[in-house]
Amino acid sequence: MLDINLIRQTPEIVREALEKRQMDPSTVDQVLTLDEQRRVLIQSVEEMRSERNAVSKEIAKMKDKSERQAKIDAMRGLGDKIDSVDGQLSQVEADLQSLVSEMPNIPDPDVPFGVDDSDNVVLRTVGEKPEYGFEPKPHWDLGTELGIIDFDRGVRLAGSRFYVLSGLGALLQRALIFWMVDVHIGQGYLEQYPPFMVREEILYGAGQLPKFRDNLYHDAEEDLWMVPTAEVPLTGLHMGEILEEAHLPMHYTAYTACFRREKMSAGRDVRGIKRGHQFDKVEMYTYCKPENSKMEHEKMIKDAEEVLSLLGLTYRVLLQSTGDLSFGSHKTIDLEVWAPGCGEWLEVSSISNIGSFQARRAGIRYRPEEGKGTEFVHTLNGSGLGLPRTLIAVLENYQQADGSIAIPEVLRPYMHGLDTIGKS
Repeated sequence: MLDINLIRQTPEIVREALEKRQMDPSTVDQVLTLDEQRRVLIQSVEEMRSERNAVSKEIAKMKDKSERQAKIDAMRGLGDKIDSVDGQLSQVEADLQSLVSEMPNIPDPDVPFGVDDSDNVVLRTVGEKPEYGFEPKPHWDLGTELGIIDFDRGVRLAGSRFYVLSGLGALLQRALIFWMVDVHIGQGYLEQYPPFMVREEILYGAGQLPKFRDNLYHDAEEDLWMVPTAEVPLTGLHMGEILEEAHLPMHYTAYTACFRREKMSAGRDVRGIKRGHQFDKVEMYTYCKPENSKMEHEKMIKDAEEVLSLLGLTYRVLLQSTGDLSFGSHKTIDLEVWAPGCGEWLEVSSISNIGSFQARRAGIRYRPEEGKGTEFVHTLNGSGLGLPRTLIAVLENYQQADGSIAIPEVLRPYMHGLDTIGKS
């Protein structure tokens, strides 16, 4: 959430940010109008309450019953007026909160203007696209022929965009998850195993609600929401807390299954297992002091790149444009891996510096060792990495002429020593 003081004092900065995100800048004027109404109503209520308190003291000293009753009757009318203005104030505050909660984060000055993801800027490419003495197959053919991906049974169980990983396919997915968590622990992250369902206020704090309500799964009876990413419970982990400066930065990693309706991606990436309503992801998350968030962003990018390097995969690093920047992000770096069977680059990580945007929504502060008061922390998040696209990259990059899949060396201890997935 944006600081109301920022909107109040520098509205032109917020208007420009909304325009860069192709949003209506007049929202700023609506916020300013409601903010002014709110302050006028607060002043009015405070003046009336002050008057009521003063008269109450007078009434307590009055001895004439008729005069006293007249004052009491007058105060009843004032009390009704206070109640009326309080009601107006509550409505204005609710409208103001609703508007501000749907305003996105302000892009970093480094973020280039763009209309959509086609305007993202490639910063560098690491590795060379592999060459084969045969025509590389896409994962939907490889997985079916090896009997490790079952599309038909997935659809039979749950409908479109679901599949079943079977046998060594399931083991390879699990190996990737366990190995990635271990890599991040070695990089200094503390593993968490959070719930896969959270309360509504946790999603609000993470910036998922109210913006993405239609893209989330909700259990109405228990009023719990399935997590779209581990970023959500990791944000909620310290919601409403005041952290000690000595404990910062705090680095977390977590595996969760993730659930999204994918309404916003209708018609995209429907072939294979690139995009589904349920998927797995290993997340990295950081709480830090504001002055260190740029440095922590670089660390997180480096840590995610290390995972790709250890897997021996060709990848590229992109700077997201304003047209692709997520609602809560200040600046985001994408990592895309080359999938030779699909013949395309697949995004496996978006690593974002959120600044104080989530911390302000979730009420997460820290107490500086020197100085008074508290400040909002900065939060950062990134996939390290996301599945199933990392699984796709392994299958397609490590395929061999006979249709088998060589297991990357780093995963073999997690695959019971197997070095190949072949036809059974």
